[in-house]
Amino acid sequence: MRYQISGKQIDVGDALQTHVKTELGEVMTKYSQRPTDATVVFSRDAHEFVCEATVHLSTGLTAQAKASATEIYAAFDGCREKMDKQLRRYKRRLKDHHRARAQPVEFGGAQSYILAASEGPEDAEPDTLQPMIIAEMETRIPSVSVGEAVMQMELSGSQMLVFRNEGHGGVNVVYRREDGNIGWIDPRNSK
Repeated sequence: MRYQISGKQIDVGDALQTHVKTELGEVMTKYSQRPTDATVVFSRDAHEFVCEATVHLSTGLTAQAKASATEIYAAFDGCREKMDKQLRRYKRRLKDHHRARAQPVEFGGAQSYILAASEGPEDAEPDTLQPMIIAEMETRIPSVSVGEAVMQMELSGSQMLVFRNEGHGGVNVVYRREDGNIGWIDPRNSK
């Protein structure tokens, strides 16, 4: 597995890098058969250290975790524990995913835009109905089943996931509702 360990305005020493590789390597071998690469980023937030870890699995799924603590090793250990908990929770489904899927998840490209927030008072009329685009990027849309999309959303810790439904090829969305349940939008079924 390839590791990319870096710090945002923090010097990440050899001892910490060795600790990260050893501990994260143990978690990955315990729960996933073929991780491809891991990215671990350390940063500071006031008096706390923040550790963000992203692990890409060979099937195309991605697991993410984030934790903070007053010491840098404790921040990583908290992040590792969260990753361990996520992967333990989905261990059976990940193994079934490996067995059922001979090829890795396919990704299609799509444009992603960041729109400027409205300026001024909330009740003011905007000058135009066209939002101002402040950033444009390429994003990847996975082709997975609904169950795999929910699992990917849970593993990445995100609030929603746009995906191409393997069943019919249409674009779908799964999202976390305020009541804690998962919502699924399938425009193909609306008539």
